[in-house]
Amino acid sequence: MPKINNLALTWARDSAGLSKEDAARKLNFRDAVRRTAVEKLEALENGEEYPSRSVLKKLSSAYRVPLLTFYLENIPTKGERGEDFRMLPEQFEARENLLLDSLLLNIKARQGILKQALIDEDEGLPLEFIGSFNTSSGSQVIAEGINSFLSFNLAQFRQKTSTEDSFKYLRRCAEDAGVFVLLQGNLGSHHTDISVDVFRGFALADPLAPFIVINNKDAKTAWSFTLLHELVHLALGKTGVSGLNADLRIEKLCNDVASEVLLPEKEFRTFVVDNDNVDETLNSILEYARERNLSASHVAYRLYKRGSISQHEWTQLKDHFGNIWSREKARLRQAQKEQDGGPDYYVLRRQSVGRGLLGRVQRYLHSGSLSTTKAARLLGVRSLKVHRLFDQ
Repeated sequence: MPKINNLALTWARDSAGLSKEDAARKLNFRDAVRRTAVEKLEALENGEEYPSRSVLKKLSSAYRVPLLTFYLENIPTKGERGEDFRMLPEQFEARENLLLDSLLLNIKARQGILKQALIDEDEGLPLEFIGSFNTSSGSQVIAEGINSFLSFNLAQFRQKTSTEDSFKYLRRCAEDAGVFVLLQGNLGSHHTDISVDVFRGFALADPLAPFIVINNKDAKTAWSFTLLHELVHLALGKTGVSGLNADLRIEKLCNDVASEVLLPEKEFRTFVVDNDNVDETLNSILEYARERNLSASHVAYRLYKRGSISQHEWTQLKDHFGNIWSREKARLRQAQKEQDGGPDYYVLRRQSVGRGLLGRVQRYLHSGSLSTTKAARLLGVRSLKVHRLFDQ
């Protein structure tokens, strides 16, 4: 059985903002004749006692961190997010960033397991793409580099029947190139959902096992753009977290590159709108985006950057498209409630981890490089459910 790092217990409690007294109460520890509830907690944190599986689950729930946190060899330090590319209000720091930090810990722990398996299988070859560009390379050059790295075909992307299918094609290109792409916006339950306002995606720019995580709470029409945005971070060799706002220079560059890949400038310059007719402009943007499996907000933003519409018009259009997405999201949520049993658990898990990671885990499990326990950690499921994920 893997060894618990008792220092991680203290770190997790401190990160949750709990005193020893508050934590003991939250964990339902009771005073006994020989020692108090706080002393029981101190015995675990000092390494004098080994927590049972049930206690670990209580700790995980109370501190809102994944179980993997307690098995880390080194406790996290400030800056585990890599570079923070977000522009957030101060209140997010205490209120929601803890969940994001826990998710990052989870993914980094899984990345560590996979890296070791890659090395054991003699497949630990560094990808030259990681860190092959810099911010002075220019958006056009980086876009061409990404197209080449992915063997990306824009015509195939647009031929798909929906934006979700287009994303699947782009994700497959990235996975075939050696990048592991996860869709995850919580720590395993809706109680730990992380808002798109807190993070939209993040990249772990490791040359052996690069990871990209996309917040699946975002609109599906935005997933492809976010994936390409994070691929730019990999191209720059930058581990970090991205949000909705793009005020930083590097974030603007990432957006410009992603936009160029999906909608080349030489094509877009021929698209014009009627500024004197709001409805006509709105319909033109929606139709133009739909034909290319893009988000309408993306097209509107390009028009604003080009100077074809004003900032006020861009803001109005963005709010309008955001309302359309919110209504559609509510409609889909209601439709799911009306279905018997809701979406299949294994279908959702496969979608979350992606075929790239799923395929590697299955192969390494069969070869013996991964135990069932480690495979379960990589896939984010219990050991008994690992093989069910491979059924399809």
